[in-house]
Amino acid sequence: MGSPIVISIPHQLGRAEARLRIETGFAKIINLLPGSSGASSERWDGDRLIFSVAAMGQTVSGVIHVLDAAVTMEIELPGVLGVIASGLKGRLQRMGQLLLSKK
Repeated sequence: MGSPIVISIPHQLGRAEARLRIETGFAKIINLLPGSSGASSERWDGDRLIFSVAAMGQTVSGVIHVLDAAVTMEIELPGVLGVIASGLKGRLQRMGQLLLSKK
């Protein structure tokens, strides 16, 4: 197993609004994973979203931490999915910034 993808996205929304946006936009984040049409699970533990999703016959797992001024994502990409980590990191960063931008 390689190193996880770690992304930190600053925001000015406050913790409650940032969490709401992650909750409502989580499907968009998952859809960025290649082959992610499989089963997924998600559960909140306080302000941490713990998730796993089937992608290309493997299980991708991660945690999203919602903080007062930032959201951090840690995603483990197993096997061949680790090869695409750098390109995926940029797409996840952009999607997160879109979800958390002030409107």
